[in-house]
Amino acid sequence: MKKILFIEDSDDIRNNTAEILELANYEVLTAGNGKEGVEIALKEKPDLVICDIMMPVLDGYGVLHALQKNNETMNTPFIFLTAKTEKSDLRKGMEAGADDYITKPFSGTDLLNAVERRLKKAELQRQQFLNEIAKSNESGTLTETELLNSLTEGRNTNKYKRKQIIYLEGNRPNRLYYIIKGKVKAYKKNDDGKELVVELYNQGDFLGYTALLEQTTYKETTEPMEDTEIALIPKEDFEELIYKNHTVAKRFIRMLAKDIRETEEHLLGLAYNSLRKKVADALILLDKKYNEKADKEFTIDISRENLATIAGTATESLIRTLTDFKNEQLIEMDHGSISLRNKHKLENMLN
Repeated sequence: MKKILFIEDSDDIRNNTAEILELANYEVLTAGNGKEGVEIALKEKPDLVICDIMMPVLDGYGVLHALQKNNETMNTPFIFLTAKTEKSDLRKGMEAGADDYITKPFSGTDLLNAVERRLKKAELQRQQFLNEIAKSNESGTLTETELLNSLTEGRNTNKYKRKQIIYLEGNRPNRLYYIIKGKVKAYKKNDDGKELVVELYNQGDFLGYTALLEQTTYKETTEPMEDTEIALIPKEDFEELIYKNHTVAKRFIRMLAKDIRETEEHLLGLAYNSLRKKVADALILLDKKYNEKADKEFTIDISRENLATIAGTATESLIRTLTDFKNEQLIEMDHGSISLRNKHKLENMLN
């Protein structure tokens, strides 16, 4: 019997809806506010959550956020219940990670159809993933790309604004992240709060796999450098594939080795290079990372603050060096964007 948690502050709506669900042979848990609902969800691990948006103590958005942050409830199907019909409110809920919504007033048929639809989809996604693993283990015919597609397709997605934290250094991992669109930086902070960028990520990259494989906490913080969309892959699904399929395991081992090599080279450069070479190396790094087609017209559109953290220098020092590079005709600057005019000289900048 599937277990459903219904969170609603109206006694009449809560009791009537619970009765409808129970008649449809669901086990029903109820809560009168968001805080109580989160506590019940963490304890009971329901198969589906239906939650009102406007509630006292903790609203529906807060409930969704709390459940997504917990390892055991992050993938629970979530339906918003709302009396608001404005598209902006519905969009906000879906962008926050909700799977569906029901608008008040609703009929019993509307309710049961939405519940059945979300439960079936969750089960189908799970079965498809397990079938792909079984198929690859039996025949060995699936390519690495196909296996990775099976890992990333059909997942819940989150949209992050610039500077919005994706995950924090010191937190324990509960999911794998896949960048659908956007650019992300990973950085560490010293005791004085100064940032040191240790890795850059682009569309098509995975985030957070090192901590998952090591079964430790995150060693860095990640945040977008622009508006970014990311697919959320449950830890359990990632481990199922990584430990049972050697093709995917080899892919992530190669990624780990590449990360270690690039991080070592970057840190050595920050430790021993001059200011001019640090800034030149940062520009070349961004060009190599994001100029996938080696387009001569490619421009680096990044804040001076972010560029300074990548170069490992103060923003004021970076700006002065960029001005020098412009005067030397190594780069062009136009409304904040940077174009590399002499990539060869930048790559071979002397210390």
